[in-house]
Amino acid sequence: MAKKEELKISALYQYPEHSVASPLLARFEYPWEALGLISAFIRELGESLSAELYEKRGEDIWVAKTAKVAPSAFIAGPCIICDGAEIRHCAFIRGSAIVGAGAVVGNSTELKNCILFDGVQVPHYNYVGDSILGYKSHMGAGAITSNVKSDKTLVTVDIGGEKLETGCKKFGAMLGDHVEVGCNSVLNPGTIIGCGSNVYPLSPVRGFVPANSIYKARGSVVTKRQR
Repeated sequence: MAKKEELKISALYQYPEHSVASPLLARFEYPWEALGLISAFIRELGESLSAELYEKRGEDIWVAKTAKVAPSAFIAGPCIICDGAEIRHCAFIRGSAIVGAGAVVGNSTELKNCILFDGVQVPHYNYVGDSILGYKSHMGAGAITSNVKSDKTLVTVDIGGEKLETGCKKFGAMLGDHVEVGCNSVLNPGTIIGCGSNVYPLSPVRGFVPANSIYKARGSVVTKRQR
């Protein structure tokens, strides 16, 4: 049976050096606890960034000079776009977003109140809201996070039949490092996917998916074979 320890920041994000948000995450035990402080952290960190490496564009927007930003992309602050990141045609960054080094935010992808670790790819028609995506995680075309329950009640995390209260009204998904989410999947409010796991395309995911697993369908999650 899954344990609460598997939901902790230390279990999901094993490469803290691969996010400028590590000092924020280090304050907490569980990742969703950081969601309400992303905006304030960006403003604080942004003011300390080197003017030689980052360009300040508008109010509370810092973009690394090595990043590529398409002219058609829209970026609202507070936002930090790190070294070598790529913001493609018609990307929509609504604010309160950290885009890690080498990350890709693609065509018509929307970000809101989220942290993307280094190397994350959300390259085609994705929505990422109130979420944290670990190092080199990837969401296939059309895969989205759903961050508010239809009845507008507070989000809980289902772990082995137990409901863990988060106190969050808005909570999309927490993806561990090296997670692969298949095309057109929906990550329902309170979804947590452990490191190295894969989600089949067209999957409606809810609750906790253990590390190194393959999510085929609800009730059908298998452990990856060791290579």
